[in-house]
Amino acid sequence: MKFQWTLLLGLILAIIVAWFAIVNVDPVPVNYVFGTAEWPLILVILGSALLGAAVSGLVSMFRTFMQKRKIKRLEREVNEKEIMIADQQNEIATLQHAASAFAPEPDAEPRDNNLGGTGR
Repeated sequence: MKFQWTLLLGLILAIIVAWFAIVNVDPVPVNYVFGTAEWPLILVILGSALLGAAVSGLVSMFRTFMQKRKIKRLEREVNEKEIMIADQQNEIATLQHAASAFAPEPDAEPRDNNLGGTGR
């Protein structure tokens, strides 16, 4: 839905720019670094709009590329951490199993800790 709104807004903006350019067809001076030239205002407006769209697209592509790189790096880190957790869980299970071998067996009858005394 967000893409549709973005597309609709872009189309409306393009129509406004095109209408504005068509209305303004008079020649205007364009100052370059090394001189000046007369161009129709429609070409200046459309050229500026296209140049702005191209720059915006390049910036967007660069940001998307950087985000994809970051996502891949973070996914690698998550995989490494998951492997580390699995290894640690295996080590804990091994240590618990080894510790249970040394644990005393529970007796069927409770032991009397009174060493020779009367049961008072």
